[in-house]
Amino acid sequence: MSVDFSLSSEERMIRDTVRNFISKEVMPLEAEVLKNEREGRPGLSAHTMKQLQEKARAIGFWGINTPEAYGGAALGSLALALTYVETGRTFVPFRFGGSADNILYACNAEQKERYLLPTIEGTRRSCFALTEPGAGSDAGNIRMTARKDGRDWILNGEKIFITNGNDADFAMVFAVTDPTQGAHGGVTCFLVDRDMGWRSSPIQTMGEWDPGALVFDEVRVPDTNILGEEGYGFDLAMRWIGAARWGIPARAIGVAERLLDMAIEHAKSRHTFGEPLSSRQAIQWMIADSAVEIEATKWMTFHAAWRDDQGLDNRHQASIAKLYGANMANQVVDRVLQIHGGMGYTKDLPIERWYREVRLFRIFDGTDEIQRYIIARNLIKGHVLVGEH
Repeated sequence: MSVDFSLSSEERMIRDTVRNFISKEVMPLEAEVLKNEREGRPGLSAHTMKQLQEKARAIGFWGINTPEAYGGAALGSLALALTYVETGRTFVPFRFGGSADNILYACNAEQKERYLLPTIEGTRRSCFALTEPGAGSDAGNIRMTARKDGRDWILNGEKIFITNGNDADFAMVFAVTDPTQGAHGGVTCFLVDRDMGWRSSPIQTMGEWDPGALVFDEVRVPDTNILGEEGYGFDLAMRWIGAARWGIPARAIGVAERLLDMAIEHAKSRHTFGEPLSSRQAIQWMIADSAVEIEATKWMTFHAAWRDDQGLDNRHQASIAKLYGANMANQVVDRVLQIHGGMGYTKDLPIERWYREVRLFRIFDGTDEIQRYIIARNLIKGHVLVGEH
């Protein structure tokens, strides 16, 4: 039996093209982004984002994982993971255009015209509204209600820590429509335009991610705005979360590799007691441990993405990659800051920014504790066998 771990020529081309684009078009904006953020402004303006996305579109990077029927490239999950690694090399909040949340493909024909297609084209912006003040990792415990009123539904409740919640013009909102059925059968997803009456406010965090708190007070939504089937919204929610889970360690790889490069360069140029830092065993071990952990995260993450491309269940592998990769990024950034000493702690370098940013990796899209619960449950219940893969 032979196993080929190499990337295909197409995958290498994708990686190299994205790396070149990020290096030449995006990284030069880092000083400006830091300045903007530290003055309380968005790091990247909508105008600059659109310009970058159009440049990427001109070289074929538009809708990387969007089906070809919708004008995308449909490159697959492994190729998408490779792009996440490359965009992770910079803290500039850039994203390629031409994509939409995976669950929006559950739209019916009329909904696709109003929501899916404009989102792909970039003229509309969505947000995924599941988390509530009392229901974070325990997503099945949501309390937001939707009661039937003729051909409409009346939504009441709050959502919290919603990415894009302050900028989106419509939300994919999950609410309890039948409390007797539990999460599976009693939760429905609604497409809710902002002008239907919901409001948002920003939540300030220790990082540059300012999610939204969404309030729904007697918001009337027509029956035609149900996404998918009534009562089966929780299945859509889990589909969305599952697709995002391996993307976090992929980004963590890019962040950690960029940081490790910085540490190596600093260790070689900084001298103490007549010798470069790189000659000190303590520093060498930090560098070696970081390289090993980054490499391990690569194999875990790419394996999870590869299984997705093969149509195989990758949930267990995605949880392993998410747990390990999120912690890896935190360990690496801590070591890199330590290697830089006092300068690493200052705002003259972006290390402190990454330090704050990667701490979130261990929380959103499933905390460390939830990932451990999932992994252990799969093994204990026999859903996955030790040594099976």
